[in-house]
Amino acid sequence: MSVHDLIRVLPDIPTLRARCRAMAALELLIGGNAQGGYFSYVPAWGPGEEVALMDNGSGDEYAIAFTPDGVFARGFDHESPMSPWGDEETALWPGLVDTVPEVFRPWVTEPAFCVEEGVLQATAVFWRETSDTAWRAGPVEVPAGADDGAGHLFAVLAAGTPEAYRAFAEDYYETTLDPAAIDHVWNLRPLTPTVLKALNPNLTPARAAAVVGRIGYPGGGTT
Repeated sequence: MSVHDLIRVLPDIPTLRARCRAMAALELLIGGNAQGGYFSYVPAWGPGEEVALMDNGSGDEYAIAFTPDGVFARGFDHESPMSPWGDEETALWPGLVDTVPEVFRPWVTEPAFCVEEGVLQATAVFWRETSDTAWRAGPVEVPAGADDGAGHLFAVLAAGTPEAYRAFAEDYYETTLDPAAIDHVWNLRPLTPTVLKALNPNLTPARAAAVVGRIGYPGGGTT
């Protein structure tokens, strides 16, 4: 799945935001790490800006910025031949950001998303303005036999189901998770002691409420 395939299956902006927040909440609850996990969410990146993040700890990552103007997203597969660092010259793959709307241009040079020489760390880029009816990507041509990383970087988001997240988490955390508890959080319902116990019995209700409250989880805690 290239970025062109990905943008055809992504939901509208509110649904995507809800998925990102749910995934971050599940990471906080299952992993018990207040700083986040594989997926994280920053509800106050800037004025009116929220950012969903993924970092697999092995060099692959993504960032999805939700703004008053819409959404800008970039993903980076460190093994992709489309990496800016693939050749002697540091440069983005042709077409990757050439047609990014002006309202999102600041994100192309966002320091947190750039590394060497101020180049955006990305092998896949897509966006959607608030008034748009579809997701967009630049006129990028993925070389035959190559991969821009979009398929595996955004796999859980694209699948869009609690079952897809559970399959990921059970493999990543090497554990078995209660489908009902995953579904409960995936749908952003207020936490209950039963759900919390199923996901992480070591977290107290007060601690869980504080942790998920930081990312803007509805209700901000348990009932």
